[in-house]
Amino acid sequence: MSHKNIAVLVGSLRRDSFNAKLASALAKLAQPDFTFNIVEIGDLPLYNQDDDANQAPPVQRLKAAISAADGLLFVTPEYNRSIPGVLKNAIDHASRPYGQSAWAGKPAGVIGISVGAIGTALAQQHLRNILAYLDVPTLGQPEAFLLMKDGLFEADGSIGTASRQFLQGWVDRYVAWVSKHAG
Repeated sequence: MSHKNIAVLVGSLRRDSFNAKLASALAKLAQPDFTFNIVEIGDLPLYNQDDDANQAPPVQRLKAAISAADGLLFVTPEYNRSIPGVLKNAIDHASRPYGQSAWAGKPAGVIGISVGAIGTALAQQHLRNILAYLDVPTLGQPEAFLLMKDGLFEADGSIGTASRQFLQGWVDRYVAWVSKHAG
């Protein structure tokens, strides 16, 4: 199997983000020929179509990271039953100008963690709708709507024993998905 570079987009900017922690823990479960790189999205200006012809350096960096990736991993919380604005802003930037989307054809996985009882189910569904429009083949099963609770993470940041088998299965399916669809 050839080396795969995964661009990871975390939908939370919070310093102690559960989703950033989850992204790091999932990377440790992947095969060694997969490299996961978190893409900075917190410094992007608000999307404005007037700027399409002269995209800011952070936008150019985002598009370059997405273009260079073999696959995408979206790890997002749920804000008000949808994805956070910062994630939508990044998606809009990298899809523009029209006809120059960096997303098209990149295989993706969607996962997230929340303190709410339904995890990130609605945010994930909204994100899947957006990704379908952008021609991003997205892993459909297994779905993973994680509830943040004691024991989910070990002290070293790895996945706790009770959830390790499930999340290892999710990562294994994601790795297979990217391997199947990456060019």
